[in-house]
Amino acid sequence: MFDFEYYAPTRVIFGRGAEARTGQLLKELSVSRVLIHYGGGSVVRSGLLDRVTASLDEAGVVHTQLGGVVPNPRLSKVREGAELARRFGAELILAVGGGSVIDSSKAIGYALADPDHDVWDLYCGKRKAIGCFPVACVLTIAAAGSEMSNSSVITNEETGEKRGYRDNKCRVKVAVMNPELTVTLPDYQTAAGCTDIMMHTIERYFTQGGNMELTDRIAEGLLRTVMKSALILRDDPANYEARAEVMWAGSLSHNDLTGLGANGMDFVSHGLEHELGGMFDVTHGAGLSAVWPSWARYVYKDCLPRFVQFAVNVMDVAPKATDEETALAGIAALENFFRSIHMPVTLKELGVEPTEEQILSMAASCARGAGGKKGTAKVLYEADMAAIYRMAL
Repeated sequence: MFDFEYYAPTRVIFGRGAEARTGQLLKELSVSRVLIHYGGGSVVRSGLLDRVTASLDEAGVVHTQLGGVVPNPRLSKVREGAELARRFGAELILAVGGGSVIDSSKAIGYALADPDHDVWDLYCGKRKAIGCFPVACVLTIAAAGSEMSNSSVITNEETGEKRGYRDNKCRVKVAVMNPELTVTLPDYQTAAGCTDIMMHTIERYFTQGGNMELTDRIAEGLLRTVMKSALILRDDPANYEARAEVMWAGSLSHNDLTGLGANGMDFVSHGLEHELGGMFDVTHGAGLSAVWPSWARYVYKDCLPRFVQFAVNVMDVAPKATDEETALAGIAALENFFRSIHMPVTLKELGVEPTEEQILSMAASCARGAGGKKGTAKVLYEADMAAIYRMAL
């Protein structure tokens, strides 16, 4: 076990009708002016935005709005939001939506805290944040875990780069979480969300040492619970209990709990997907399921004990004649699970077939963004990343 520091300061309000408390919760933070940030029309059509604004009005919290956040949230919208928030005098950014909206809100918070520098500098590694305006959220999609994480991911549409930045300064102050709000999600988005949640823990699970048994059991239990719930929701999308399990798993999977005591986070699959998202604008969870099987088959021999443990403890694989056979059976079992919830397991199934030139460009960008190498299960370089993209075709 390695030493660690754990910081999870977000206040969580979880349950049916929780959004009605939003105004009072912000008032308790001594906030009087907020920018409400959201995505498309679903929060409007569902009446959620009206319920949230009514709650703010009742608490005496003045507000303005900026919608239009899209999946793989754009840098231009961040800049627009920061300018609006400055003019309005916002004291907090209230994200009403999923991970894309929360990530965009965090980036706006960074921009407001340091108006003399371009916020993109953080995401391309040129500098570190000096602060972040407060962010709160009303969560509508269980997936990214941004409501309790210290990370955000933004796409620069001018360069086609999708980059993440991690800093505890952006931690959400209050997360309002009502599983009922996720019932109207399309089946594809629900499945992609479950995949993203699983991958946040899987990326922490495949390490080369320092693992805590307790952390492993938490991680394995979370993965098994999400898989069970995903299958329930595939057949019964309105099942509240399964929605609640998935929503809470999303928060726990990306607030660092499932990686405590380990020797770092792999996140190569995320890095590879970020390049796919930047170039082809694919759904994040689906992009992850499309590249993970190829990543796993590329690295498993270098991390064999963990892949064997995963196969047996998570995927219920009976031990085979050799550890290698057991590990490969575990990879195939997860691949079959992804298929069972209609997630792609190749780039072709994802709907993209990059050319060799595009593969080389994505691999170069992924390696450059990671400082030349990335990975804990196996350290990978640009040529390795290109090889995994080819395997995933």
